[in-house]
Amino acid sequence: MKQQDPNNYWEQLERLEKLKSSSELKAGVVFSFHSVIIGIFIDNIGYFQSILSESIFLIILVFLWILLVLISIFYSFKCFMPRMELKFKKNVFFFRNAANSFGNIDEYTEELTKTYSDDEKLYKKLSQQIFIESKIIDQKFKSVQKSITYFVLSFMLLVLILGLFLIIKL
Repeated sequence: MKQQDPNNYWEQLERLEKLKSSSELKAGVVFSFHSVIIGIFIDNIGYFQSILSESIFLIILVFLWILLVLISIFYSFKCFMPRMELKFKKNVFFFRNAANSFGNIDEYTEELTKTYSDDEKLYKKLSQQIFIESKIIDQKFKSVQKSITYFVLSFMLLVLILGLFLIIKL
């Protein structure tokens, strides 16, 4: 096997970690915007109540808006907890394996030392970790993209509702 530099693997893992944080930050921002908008709506519900009681159409639009908001929030949360059913061999770099699959700390340390002393084994384990991280990040970005899409739709619907509200009120 040609001599490789393990730093390339570690740098890739670091880059993936930044991508993971980026997706979670985006999901958190979407959730925060929803919280602010919902808070404003709830604080002013009395102001909207009279018009809502007169217009079944606006009530339907508000329920549709709430549905879009809930779907967006669902995908925001899903970004933080992607569900993946992946079955792989034990790997000293998988956090769950490190915590649960190697017995006590001495057995784990011994396995980790063996991994680091065998270049081919080290590169395979790091490659597996990169693969798993990439799968997780892919799921996170899919979820955050859906969350953003439903956020935009809910915001557009909210603008429509407010426009109709102003037309009815005037």
